[in-house]
Amino acid sequence: MKIVINRNKLMESIQHVMKAISSKTAIPILAGLKIQATNNGVTLTGSDSDITIESFIPIEEEGIQFIDELEQGEIIAHAKYFPEIIRKLPSDTVKIEVDEQLQITIQSGHAEFHLNGQDAEEYPSVAQIESESNFELSIPLLKTMIKQTVFAVSTSETRPILTGVNLKVEDEHIHFVATDSHRLAASKLPLTEDIGAFPFDQVVIPGKSLNELSKILADTDEKIQISISSNQIAFQTENLYFLSRLLDGKYPETSRLIPEDTQTVIQADTKALLQAVDRASLLAKDNHNNVIRLNILNDKTIEISSNSPEIGKVEEEITVTSIEGEDLKISFSSKYMIDALKIMETEQVRIEFTGAMRPFIIKPTEHDQILQLILPVRTF
Repeated sequence: MKIVINRNKLMESIQHVMKAISSKTAIPILAGLKIQATNNGVTLTGSDSDITIESFIPIEEEGIQFIDELEQGEIIAHAKYFPEIIRKLPSDTVKIEVDEQLQITIQSGHAEFHLNGQDAEEYPSVAQIESESNFELSIPLLKTMIKQTVFAVSTSETRPILTGVNLKVEDEHIHFVATDSHRLAASKLPLTEDIGAFPFDQVVIPGKSLNELSKILADTDEKIQISISSNQIAFQTENLYFLSRLLDGKYPETSRLIPEDTQTVIQADTKALLQAVDRASLLAKDNHNNVIRLNILNDKTIEISSNSPEIGKVEEEITVTSIEGEDLKISFSSKYMIDALKIMETEQVRIEFTGAMRPFIIKPTEHDQILQLILPVRTF
């Protein structure tokens, strides 16, 4: 194998696939990074058996030449040292050659490195999903739906199913739902194309997979193709193939958690409320749940407060747009509230309460595509 390639483009692909490589893998060959040169370009692959990422570098794209020389072949390079070497090379171009003894020679400017490689034949083949369930989403929409939900997945492995985001298709909408049993984040979007009868009741994608996918997707208006099988999901663009396992098990029925009636409704400026909650959380950090309190003072004013006996207390009055219904005092996690308000895209939010000890809902005032639910905290 021999390639002469643009160093920056190579480094960009390395950074993508490194997100799937773990040094703690039980399969030693997966601690390496696969490099494959074909007539069309170079494909890099990284995998930890849960996530597999392939990044393709074409010979040229949009008139820009990325690869100057290309001889076919494949090798597994050490995932710890190879990226560091490429990052610190002195020239914009790098020459990589592999001999019959699987020795990798890396040359750039006056620098020359020799690395021991491994036989690529031993690397597991990457599954290509053959599925009837293929549909497309625009990349910005997918990234938005991930951002609006993935933060609410559980970080505890006691209920593994809650460490994922539930994807389902209903009423010509695609739904993402995440919950850690203390809060819930839901996002839905109308599908722009008919995907027929969606063959799965639900698909639960690990939160970790969606986080990594969101990081490596470029901010373009391109479409991404999504393919689903019984135990895997693939996301594919022109130069990227991202494969993740799905979580086993039945995701809890979350729709029954959402209250149908409301006793109190507050409409407020999203940014002003977020900043006040953030300030109140400064003195709530030492108590276990970062608990703050919301208290309705009159028909246009609420008080956000926090009290930590060892540190001190904070009280702040905020004028809101409107308050309808009964007076209320309620305590909740400031962190959950901050997370929920940060992903709202509208200037105003609507908060619906059904009592001091019942879950409450936060949603934008202008549409119903985002819903956040938070469980209150009992304080005495």
